[in-house]
Amino acid sequence: MGLSMFALSRRSDARFAPARSSAELPPSFLGSGIRVRGVLEIEGELTIQGFVAGRIAALKLIIAPGGRVEGDIVAREVVVSGNLNGRIFAPNVTVEETAHIDGRIFHNTITVARGAHFDGRMPWRPVNFFETLDQLPETQP
Repeated sequence: MGLSMFALSRRSDARFAPARSSAELPPSFLGSGIRVRGVLEIEGELTIQGFVAGRIAALKLIIAPGGRVEGDIVAREVVVSGNLNGRIFAPNVTVEETAHIDGRIFHNTITVARGAHFDGRMPWRPVNFFETLDQLPETQP
């Protein structure tokens, strides 16, 4: 699968092209004492234990228990164990039993654990939807 979905968050680059493979990049962490507002672009994996308000683009995003995101997420893989108020655009999504989600999850494959709290919609999309995603759809009222 191409990485064109990351073009959404890049203003000057037509495509997201990491300098190294994601396997070579160490994972990144936002600890419980960190609050971020804005756009985060991560070439590899990001684990959030703090609070993020804004848009996140990563190859893999993990919202840990106690972590909170308000905004849109674009990634290849997303694991939610914490809180999300927003939208996910990822082919592979896992919702853990401790998750609390209010929003939409655009996915190709999703796993939802018993006990997870979800209020919203989970529209299925073919893999090519993510490969050709050039801009995020507008939020519907």
